[in-house]
Amino acid sequence: MFIRGGFAWKRANAVVQASARVERRRSLSTENGAQSGRAGSFSAVGGKHKRESDKQFLISVLESSATNRDAKGYINTFGSSSSTGPKKASAFTTVVQDGFRGQNEAPRFVQGPVRVSMADDGEIPHIAIVKLKDPQKWDDPLLDGIARTITRLRDLGLRSVIVLDCDTGQGEGTQRQVLSQQTDRVIRAIGQYGSPGAEMVSSAIWKSARESQSVSSVYSSDIHVGFGQGFNTPIRHGHIVVVPPRALCEETMAYAPADPNEVVFALAQFFSGLQANSRSNVGEGTERSLNSHTRKGLVDRIIIIDPVGGIPANGYGDGARVFINLEEEFTKLEAALTQGEANLSGDANANHLDNLKLVKKALAILPSTASAVITSPAEAANLRLSTTQTNQVSGGPLVGEVKTRRWQNPLIHNLITDRPIYSASLPIGRVKPTSRNPDIASARMPTTTLAKKGLPVTIFPDTRLGSWTPPTPGKPRLRLTDTCIDLPRLVHLIEDSFNRKLDVEHYLRRVQDSLAGIIIAGEYEGGAILTWERPFGVDEETAFGTGRLVPYLDKFAVLKKSQGAGGVADIVFNAMVRDCFPKGVCWRSRKNNPVNKWYFERSCGVRKLPESSWAMFWTTPEAATSDQLMGDYEDVCRNVVPSWDDTKPAD
Repeated sequence: MFIRGGFAWKRANAVVQASARVERRRSLSTENGAQSGRAGSFSAVGGKHKRESDKQFLISVLESSATNRDAKGYINTFGSSSSTGPKKASAFTTVVQDGFRGQNEAPRFVQGPVRVSMADDGEIPHIAIVKLKDPQKWDDPLLDGIARTITRLRDLGLRSVIVLDCDTGQGEGTQRQVLSQQTDRVIRAIGQYGSPGAEMVSSAIWKSARESQSVSSVYSSDIHVGFGQGFNTPIRHGHIVVVPPRALCEETMAYAPADPNEVVFALAQFFSGLQANSRSNVGEGTERSLNSHTRKGLVDRIIIIDPVGGIPANGYGDGARVFINLEEEFTKLEAALTQGEANLSGDANANHLDNLKLVKKALAILPSTASAVITSPAEAANLRLSTTQTNQVSGGPLVGEVKTRRWQNPLIHNLITDRPIYSASLPIGRVKPTSRNPDIASARMPTTTLAKKGLPVTIFPDTRLGSWTPPTPGKPRLRLTDTCIDLPRLVHLIEDSFNRKLDVEHYLRRVQDSLAGIIIAGEYEGGAILTWERPFGVDEETAFGTGRLVPYLDKFAVLKKSQGAGGVADIVFNAMVRDCFPKGVCWRSRKNNPVNKWYFERSCGVRKLPESSWAMFWTTPEAATSDQLMGDYEDVCRNVVPSWDDTKPAD
């Protein structure tokens, strides 16, 4: 609970006031720009909506759980949209940064800011391409909540281009009528939350006679942006753009329905400067036409708001997958959805598959810092559902909102932190604990998925043949000096992550007869080295024969520049506990290590070892019930010899 007048409340209230100042400046700039005749006036009713929206925005910022490093990353990305020179934070973003300072100091593997070099001297807006699936099925409170969220994303620096997907399965005339009605509904809903509101752009999407190639990929489509100023002008003046999925046929000069997913992809190409068709510069002048590949905006997010929610978890608990590393997981997820492994209806499976393919295709042409969020209307609106609405979204209240408060808004949380609401490597019991309380027991998991282009994961030995098992004594085994492992890069990873020098020769001698395997994320951006350790005084033959070889996490490392929001730590940890050692693994950490909170959340248990500086962690479910197993784990954690080339205490 937040106490009115307290530090956090004052800081968050300052954020809202700064947001209001930004809106007033935007409103003044709009007087000289394009106006939306369909957005509606900002009446007294609109003012009431605005005040309520401010209150909810304040709560959303407070509940985002942003750390100082999250705030710094947000400021560096959204503090200024200028394309050249150092980024200077606006008054609004400075307040946001001050508001986060000192809150939630818990250490996390958080990715540092990434600077993007711009090719244009003008202002480059940050863009979210948002697809609304079946808005004709949403009631007004639900649509109003989504409009409020989209408006708040703009206040935080992310401008939305909304593509409607109103597939009714009926004739073209009915489809056109429904699309027109829903376009007006969306524009009116957004208009309630201040000026400038929303503007429809219906003449900028064109359909060519032949497919046009993307500059940077093998993807091709006959749908493209034919009139770029149709988007550039309203976005420059602060409007939220609404795009009906219709395209102007170049041959017939008549409008025809267009696939909403193709429209989303065409917009991603256009704003990124990757659209090959030079006609996208109609009306922009000869000089601009010659430079048709200039970036028009930074597409930071692809957002899909669909009643089916995020990609189903498929065996990792109910709800949706929290995070998807597309580079590593796309093929497996595509196969699971195609084969219907999630036991969903055919339409739901098809929707999930379409959404997965869309984000894969779009993120493939965007910078690695871009991400996609797939969520349900209820979660995007952040509403406490009525009984009727709850039935419509097929489930009870969300975990985290049961008789306490609403779940965090996943879109605002992700924008500020560049993370999902909870970590992908958290055990399901940490997110949805077992309880005798029927309200908690019946609560459903959130259905929001964060997807990134991600990193490939390389595992030696290959877990596609099965999880790791102890090698037979005397048989050949993996070595860190094998040609499949880039030892210099591995050493650099360890030293950069731990910020200390490794005694390489000592370390190689120590693990040469105990190495279980190695996990590598990307180009040695993260990794883990795991070993089979023997309890003190037990020889290898005996330990192997009696099943007492201990699976031990010897090194867990992430490059400083790759730490955090990109999910590198989660990717490595998940590979370890799901693929390599699904039955459990143990490790140690100094009792005062600030990362211990992260370890604790992902372990089945922790024990501070008496008369030592170590805390022991494990993921083995039954470890605490076995005296011998706990004794072996403790013995290993006490006696592993560190291999650092300095006099500092071991980590």
